[in-house]
Amino acid sequence: MRRISRRPAPWLVALAATSLAAWSVLAVDRGEFTPVVLCSAASAWASVSASLDLALVFDSPARLAADWALMLAAMMSPLVVAPLRHVHERSFARRRARAMLLFLAGYAAAWMSAGACLQVLALATRSMAPAPLCLGLAALAALAWQVSPAKQWCLNRCHRRPPLAAFAAPADRDAFFFGLANGGACAGACWALMLLPLFAGPAHLAAMVAVTLFVCAERLEAAAPLAWRWRGPGKALRIVAAQAAMRLAPRLREAVS
Repeated sequence: MRRISRRPAPWLVALAATSLAAWSVLAVDRGEFTPVVLCSAASAWASVSASLDLALVFDSPARLAADWALMLAAMMSPLVVAPLRHVHERSFARRRARAMLLFLAGYAAAWMSAGACLQVLALATRSMAPAPLCLGLAALAALAWQVSPAKQWCLNRCHRRPPLAAFAAPADRDAFFFGLANGGACAGACWALMLLPLFAGPAHLAAMVAVTLFVCAERLEAAAPLAWRWRGPGKALRIVAAQAAMRLAPRLREAVS
């Protein structure tokens, strides 16, 4: 009897390799990755315009965009697996790679636009308050957004899997706009959490890891009605608890017997 191959799909391997490479670069350059304008330990600057002028001396817009793209590649790669699988399964083989790349282009466009807004917001906040206070304000904003109905609305849109055209220009358009919509919904759900690494200073890498684990865990939850309530990694914790119970049960039975 032939053994069924359980090798992961090449696109999954490529996605995992991209994320791992991005994390490796971030780990190696952990002391220099975060832009000076966002996470330096300097005192508050006089004005937003002066802050921007000083920031551009140390970090050009191209460097800031490249650093943000690296951050996205590390943190968001796990979140695109499910929508990418949707594109993969609904595309003909000869168009599959093209459709998936178009989805990623749309997704990246949405997040890069959001990143520019978040960096401006972080810069404006840092120009008016010291770093510890900025981090505290970011944590309060993340907590408020986490329990809001607007957060649930964004999460619900992250779960949408629209029909995709199969041929010609409509197929390319649908793949790109699906990526744009999914990336926009993802940015809407995660923007407040993404502020935390920007204000975490020397701990930005640890904050990135924590935020990544949290958003991946909360994405396991199904769509839900809009309401004010806590949203967290409840389903992920239940899965971990169930797996732990399954593994510990035989040992407990052996110990009792």
